[in-house]
Amino acid sequence: MLFPAISLLLLAYTNRFLAIASVVRKLHDDYFQDKDKDLALLQIRNFRKRLRYIRLMQGAGVFSFLLCVVCMYSIYEGWLTIAKYVFAASLISLLFSLICSLVEIFLSMDALEVVLRHVEED
Repeated sequence: MLFPAISLLLLAYTNRFLAIASVVRKLHDDYFQDKDKDLALLQIRNFRKRLRYIRLMQGAGVFSFLLCVVCMYSIYEGWLTIAKYVFAASLISLLFSLICSLVEIFLSMDALEVVLRHVEED
């Protein structure tokens, strides 16, 4: 049951990473074209935090997926006690990944607030 859920979650995480990477590259270009550097620096700080959380959530998601594979193998071999513990660890890893995702969403909202404040000031 976790296989499809984790696969879709990792796809969503990858899409989120690619979107941020695109925005960071655009921000880089804007920064070196002498556009608003103060705003760019605020956004860069936010992106650094967000990228750390994305790295954590992707890592925890992949680890959860690996533990699911180990759990399936343990069930196949009849090691049910081990399978229970590995499955529990997989769920904990998935929970950690989801918490990191939630924190990253809040950081994303903060980034949008910075841009909106800048627009209101002009």
